[in-house]
Amino acid sequence: MKIPIPDQIPPVDRLGRVHLIGIGGAGLSAIARLMSQQGVEVSGSDAIDSPVLEALRGEGITCFVGHAAEQLANVDTVIASTAVREDNPEIVEALRRGLRVWPRSAGLRSVMEGRRTVAVAGTHGKTTTTAMLTCALVAAGAEPSFAIGAEVAGLGTNARIGAGDVLVAEADESDGAFLVYEPEGALVTNVDADHLDVWGTEEAYARAFADFMRTIGRFVVLGVDDTGARGLIDVAEELGLQVVTTGLAEDAAIRATDVRVEQDGTTFSVLRDGRPLVDVTLAVPGAHYAQDALLALATGLVLGHDPEALADGLSTYAGAQRRMEHLGDAAGVRVYDSYAHHPTEIRADLAAARALAGDGRLVVAYQPHLVSRTRLFGAAMGRELSAADRVVVADLYLAREDPDPAVTSRLVVDAVDGPKATTGGPVKDLAEVLVTELRPGDLLLTLGAGDITTVGPRVLAALVGR
Repeated sequence: MKIPIPDQIPPVDRLGRVHLIGIGGAGLSAIARLMSQQGVEVSGSDAIDSPVLEALRGEGITCFVGHAAEQLANVDTVIASTAVREDNPEIVEALRRGLRVWPRSAGLRSVMEGRRTVAVAGTHGKTTTTAMLTCALVAAGAEPSFAIGAEVAGLGTNARIGAGDVLVAEADESDGAFLVYEPEGALVTNVDADHLDVWGTEEAYARAFADFMRTIGRFVVLGVDDTGARGLIDVAEELGLQVVTTGLAEDAAIRATDVRVEQDGTTFSVLRDGRPLVDVTLAVPGAHYAQDALLALATGLVLGHDPEALADGLSTYAGAQRRMEHLGDAAGVRVYDSYAHHPTEIRADLAAARALAGDGRLVVAYQPHLVSRTRLFGAAMGRELSAADRVVVADLYLAREDPDPAVTSRLVVDAVDGPKATTGGPVKDLAEVLVTELRPGDLLLTLGAGDITTVGPRVLAALVGR
């Protein structure tokens, strides 16, 4: 459901009691925490119970399982996920009563009032880069507030109000939310066409990032290894923004050299304007993590922090939930889970997984996300999955879309090189399929933005039993 953005967004202390529909999601759970920590009475609902709801209850937030009109008693403001349908009984009741009904972007914008916001945008790598920047600023003594699109092990949460004046926020472009925030500064990881069910064309998607530049107050950090982000340099300079470029490219102002990817992490040296600045050691393997860390480091430098302290903070980042997350080992099989659902993300995660697998087989279980995305990128997804030794592709995760008989997992499977790919059917049956495929020494990576995340734990339990 598309909810209009209000003309006026008052700060959180003027919202009254707030109810969030879809509170179990990463975005709304972060907003709920930030509001609750500022003294707002917060409640929320979600379709199913989850560890997130249980954690929120432990923090004093009322969480309902299921949606019902009576759960809006005494509520003044309703914030809803984009996945919520118009016939949701809580939406119907809120509109009937004339309550303030907001999209999540307005809710996060209200939290930003009175803080120096740094927005982290881009098609890929937003969550990781937001988490890295937060870890770096914590180590530098900035005591930032933050809102991240996943739980981060080193931080113990996905959102917190800090004592400092900076708020680091993941800024999602999927529904245009990033155009609402008006941050002091921002960084852009990359611009790679996605969410075309919302934007329509690649050109419109790219224009949205140019429009994002016009909302920024002072500075922007751009990852210029990506042509889309590089294309924003002229726009940002014409707007009078301070522009800092980062990457592996020789013309990047903040550049990584001597990048080494090992099974236990990534190391690299940083040059600023061609001169040695600092060495960085990350606890996560992957060249793309070096690019994300550069963006975070450069942003910390613009904010005035010491490079050594920032590098120390980057070394504490040990991963985020569903971002190449190690779920466990059983029967000689290592199991990882990741959120990748776009061809570019699949390529990066499989490169990291290959480094982790070493001499073992890389087995990938993939769940395509959205009919519209699979229609456009299904063949490209399959080509990127070809880097694995064995691929099992589950049925599509529909999310907010209706099924299309012409768009199935076969679009992905048929594009994988060779006979190493097969369809896996419904996610609920996937663990059983995978257990018959796996053998000691394998690394299993489950990929996708839907409920594929439930498969890894079930595989581990079955392997223990075996």
